[in-house]
Amino acid sequence: MKTVAVIPARYDSSRFPAKMLADLEGKPVILRTVERALKAESLDDVVVATDDRRIWDVVAAAGYRVCMTRKDHPSGTDRIVEAVQTLDVECVVNVQGDEPFMDPGLIDRLVARMQADDAPDVGTACTPITEGADLENPAVVKVVRNQQGCALYFSRSLIPFPRDEDAEDCLGRNLFFRHLGIYAYRRSFLERWESLDPHPLEMTEKLEQLRALAHGARIAVIDSDQTAPGIDTPEDLEAAITYLQSHPELTS
Repeated sequence: MKTVAVIPARYDSSRFPAKMLADLEGKPVILRTVERALKAESLDDVVVATDDRRIWDVVAAAGYRVCMTRKDHPSGTDRIVEAVQTLDVECVVNVQGDEPFMDPGLIDRLVARMQADDAPDVGTACTPITEGADLENPAVVKVVRNQQGCALYFSRSLIPFPRDEDAEDCLGRNLFFRHLGIYAYRRSFLERWESLDPHPLEMTEKLEQLRALAHGARIAVIDSDQTAPGIDTPEDLEAAITYLQSHPELTS
């Protein structure tokens, strides 16, 4: 199954404009992300999908593939749908442009899940929540799964809700999982995406995966131990610089 990673890279992020071009120890964030994705053995190619000539110029000058997309896309998935129209591909991995430390091994395991006999419409990943502060943090998206490892729901609220205990007392019991911002899609699902009406759950939580779930898509959620930081704010960039300085192997 031909598989390509598409990295959506929007310039005008509301919380951190131009973060894709922010310097991360000598290289822009977007190039750090591309280089990590290229280490995944399961990918046939990596393409950046951007809405801005400045990002295009940086990626192209580094010798990587990049395509221009419209500015008015409401989500990264919509941007990927446009990019995929020009690609001969069966499976698409959405690697967030602000995840410069994404584990290539996680990409490979996610692709393997999409190639299984019971392949889902969408694949994604989660990691256990181990810090009490994350339980009530709306920026930390939670996911609950069924017995087959497929998503039942995603929320910015605490799920599940421990009725008779303090939530922090439940840490370490495999109850709370943080959703990681990586997706894999079957092309057939992406071809349906634009025909799916936005759902009230999606609009309320501001989580695009809830549109897929509400319309009956099967979303497999694999386990990961990834704890490396993404970059949503200038403060996150400072944390990422510190993280990279303490993990020099990630620069090779």
